[in-house]
Amino acid sequence: MKLSIVIPAYNEEARIGRMLSAYTDHFAERYGDAVELIVVVNGSMDRTEALARDFEKRFSQVRVLVEPKPIGKGGAIMLGARAAQGELIGFVDADGATPPKAFQDLVDRMGEADVAIASRWIEGAVVEPPQPLKRRIASRIFNKLVRFLFKLKLSDTQCGAKLVRREAMHAVLPRLGVTRWAFDVDLLFQLRRAQCRLVEYPTEWHDVEGSQLRIPRASWEMFLAVCRLRLLYSPFRWVVAVYDRTLGAIIHRPS
Repeated sequence: MKLSIVIPAYNEEARIGRMLSAYTDHFAERYGDAVELIVVVNGSMDRTEALARDFEKRFSQVRVLVEPKPIGKGGAIMLGARAAQGELIGFVDADGATPPKAFQDLVDRMGEADVAIASRWIEGAVVEPPQPLKRRIASRIFNKLVRFLFKLKLSDTQCGAKLVRREAMHAVLPRLGVTRWAFDVDLLFQLRRAQCRLVEYPTEWHDVEGSQLRIPRASWEMFLAVCRLRLLYSPFRWVVAVYDRTLGAIIHRPS
């Protein structure tokens, strides 16, 4: 099988139907049975699973995995990646912000790279409508923090669309942890440590209504998550255990 696309889905009943319709139309026609769309429903309390199951019945390319507990984006992607059979394993958000042709562009431009990353901050990227100033500022501050702490010379670690060669993905999966906001950074950091070649390409991204993201809280949690991750890869990793038992238990309580 050529391509596996993992789609983490948590309470996405309002958006996942439209997203899966677009992706099955595009990728099933192009690849036939050489592609699989793995929807990982985790902790959902709405009709996300039922909608995904309907596509699974109608399209041989769709597989649905269900985890009753809310394991977050990172946990869902790891679960899907372990089950994936493709030579290329990618993931994309369930909201449909990345259209199928933009994900296809990653596949087409993979070349000799081990990892292809969609970026909203490289010249040529199309972001519609433009993100609010507050969100753009938060994104750039986060990116500078990641560059400083992890020496990742990437413009957009957080865009939901990424593509990794199977061998590279499976080489780093055992080293990854489930960190809500720092998963993408952890993945890219581990891939770079494994001497994989990472490339970024400008992408097309559309803001889709229905996001549950709250910028002030998310920004604070993202800051703490990357600091925690950096400590995990340092002689001071013991601080993480203390944080998780105290401040982390309060901040990351389900809201």
